[in-house]
Formats: sequence, structure tokens, C-alpha cells
Amino acid sequence: MRPRPRPPVNGRGIFSGTGLIVTALAATVVALLVPLWSYADRQDDPASASVLSARTVTTPYGPLSAQDRDFVTKVRLAGLWELPAGELAQRKGTTPAVRTAGRHLVDGHTSLDAHVRTVATQLGIALPNEPNEQQKQWLATLDTAEGQDFDRQFAGLLRLAHGRVFSLVAQIRAGTQNSLVRDLADDANATVLDHIKVLEATGYVDFAALARDLAAAASPVPTPSEVDPSAAVPVEPSAAVPSAADPSAGQAAQGQASQPQTSPGDTVSLPPATSSPPPDTNSP
Repeated sequence: MRPRPRPPVNGRGIFSGTGLIVTALAATVVALLVPLWSYADRQDDPASASVLSARTVTTPYGPLSAQDRDFVTKVRLAGLWELPAGELAQRKGTTPAVRTAGRHLVDGHTSLDAHVRTVATQLGIALPNEPNEQQKQWLATLDTAEGQDFDRQFAGLLRLAHGRVFSLVAQIRAGTQNSLVRDLADDANATVLDHIKVLEATGYVDFAALARDLAAAASPVPTPSEVDPSAAVPVEPSAAVPSAADPSAGQAAQGQASQPQTSPGDTVSLPPATSSPPPDTNSP
């Protein structure tokens, strides 16, 4: 006679208390292992590792990001064209305010360039030895301009350039983890703000045009070839002085001598904002 089947016992099988616990533990193990396998796969990818190392490197002064290195390069580039532009303003400016702005640019970038070269040496960052193509074009424009056209071009171009870099300085200062870059950003912030003030004090800044230009996206410009920081040529004032035989140079020197001697950190009295240059008092 066939034995009668036994009825199921309550509490056994996968839906019993023990079965639920085992199932939950198995799911937990799987959840833990899958991310580990995924992370291991990413670590074995040489391309991924190279991207991470290219973005941020370790230094004795804190992590150095790609943005930090780009900032150091931009500070160097600024001095390579703005100091020569300041010298042009000292020689060709038709008003004391323009010549004063030129002197501030020369003094400020002489000091700031020495700082950036020191930082680049400590962090091993290569530096350019010449301005980029856009900056060369700006210098060429100033070199050929004369009279009030020079004053207007000088104030407009330099104020635009300083306005663009001012926001970059603030961004780097707020987020960098590197103490040397942080100190450089403090120095650059004070220098750029001083230059903005003296440029606006010329009365030649067209604020409406400036706002439009700053709102437009700047086209990327390739960085010139770079050299070891030990081979970076210092940005310093040239030894040349205006010729006494040049009447305009003599007038510039006389006007500059009549101005109170101020340092880049001094407060400059700003005229009312204007969208057009001052009238030519020499015209009939």
C-alpha cells in the first residue's frame, strides 16, 4: 500500500523566516560586490587614470589642479603685454590720467611677474615668454594709434582685459587648494583692481560697450610655446626713456611730473562715468 503524503509543515521553504533572512543576506552581498567590480574595472583603465592625473597633482603646497596651472599661465601672459602697453601710455598718453594709468600698469606687472615666476618655479609650471596672438594684435593697435585715439584704445582694451581676468582671479581664489596659488590670486586681485580703477579714472572707458564685450563669450586663443620657469624672461620696464627732442614726449614728461607720485596701491580719484572721451580743448 502506497504511503500517504505528509502535509506541508508551516514555516518551511523560501518564504519561511529563515529563507527570508538568507535571501536578504545574499542580496546584500551582491549589492556590495557589484560596485567593487565596477570600480576595479575603472582603475584598470589606463586612459581613465591618465585623465585623473592630468587634472590634479600633489605638491608640498597642496593639490594643484589644471585650473590652477592655467591661472598661473594667464597671470604671466597678462604681464607680457600689459606692461609694454603701460609703457606706451607713459610715452603717448595725451592726459596725465592716461600716463598715470600707464605707470600703474608698469609698476604692478613688474611686481606681479616676479611673483608668478617664483610660484611657477616652486610648482614646476612652464611659462610662455611672449604674448599670445590676440595680445600681440592689441599691442600693434596701440603702437599705431595716436592722440586721443590712443587714449581711447588704451583705456578700452586694457579695461576689457582686466574685466575678464578679474572674475577668473575670484574663481581661483575661492576654490584653489594650493597655498602658493592662493597667495598669487591675492596679489593678482589687488593688482587688477588697482588697474581697473586707474583705467576708469582716465574718463575714456565706454561702459556700455564694455558690458556688451564682457557679456560676449571670448574666443579661445592658443597659448604660445612655454619654457621651463628658470628660462622665463623677467617682465621689466625697458631702459628707454622719451626723447627730449620729441615735443609730445616732453609734454608727457611735464604732465607726469606735475602729477603727485602714487604707488599702485594708492586710492585714485575717479571722475564721473562717461560713455565718450573728454572734449578736445585744443580744437577751435
